[in-house]
Amino acid sequence: MEHVLFFDGDTKRISWVIQTNNSTIEQKREHVDIYLDKVTIRQSKYIGLHVGIFWGIGTFIIKNQDVVKIAIDDKIMYDHLSTNQKNDDKFIEKRAEFIKQLIKQRKLKIQYEMIPREKNLAAKK
Repeated sequence: MEHVLFFDGDTKRISWVIQTNNSTIEQKREHVDIYLDKVTIRQSKYIGLHVGIFWGIGTFIIKNQDVVKIAIDDKIMYDHLSTNQKNDDKFIEKRAEFIKQLIKQRKLKIQYEMIPREKNLAAKK
């Protein structure tokens, strides 16, 4: 199965959208207290991506060995994830480790795609 995962975040909340065939599922969550107004927008986007993948797996939308196209509207984040560059932010590095762990455990086939902000369906949540 093939999915497209859009995600977003700010200092107050995260959101994600998973498109599969003719289905689009939209979710949003307020940050938990330990993150609320304490994370940067970029850190929040990593949380959104991590939670979006985890939620997709937990709700059986994303299954083992599925193809997941991850739509990213942040060039620094795109470069970090698509080329395995290191990031100086320890919080971001830890989230990236969690994301990679999920990908490896579920044998997901990941394709990163750079998109303009206005095409990010999760940014509209």
